[in-house]
Amino acid sequence: MFQEGDMIIYGNTGVCRVEQVGHPDHIKGADDSRLYYTLAPVYQAGVIYAPVDTPVFTRPILTRQAAEELIAKIPAIRAEIYNGRDQRVLSDCYRACFDTHRCETLVQLIKTVHSKNEVCQKSGKTPAQLDQRYMKRAEDLLYGEFAVVLGIAREDVEKYITERIAQAS
Repeated sequence: MFQEGDMIIYGNTGVCRVEQVGHPDHIKGADDSRLYYTLAPVYQAGVIYAPVDTPVFTRPILTRQAAEELIAKIPAIRAEIYNGRDQRVLSDCYRACFDTHRCETLVQLIKTVHSKNEVCQKSGKTPAQLDQRYMKRAEDLLYGEFAVVLGIAREDVEKYITERIAQAS
């Protein structure tokens, strides 16, 4: 069970701070026999009330060391190019990446879409909106977690990653 003040990943919402663990009196229909987390999303407005035994995926955020190790591995993570034209199948593949809740898989998705974008640009085509939408979501989740772990602004994460990879080369 998480404690007040813990930073966690809650489903595909991203990083949330556990504000409280207890019985929320002000929520109609809340089961008095269950404990709830009061979660404050870091990069979204609002509050989430989730039962402690929620079926929604939750995990602690990465440690700084784990984030730095993943950043160092980024050059070795291979992009997987999906060549099918069926948008529904492609969307299912991308959703499956999110369902793993693994940062490494998000890196792979981002690299995949970047590779597809390069192919499109070379052939004079416009990148697909579906690809861009899923890449943006993957970046939001990954960069949001990295920002909190590394203690930097979310908009500085991509630059930080680029600099770390350049230093390692």
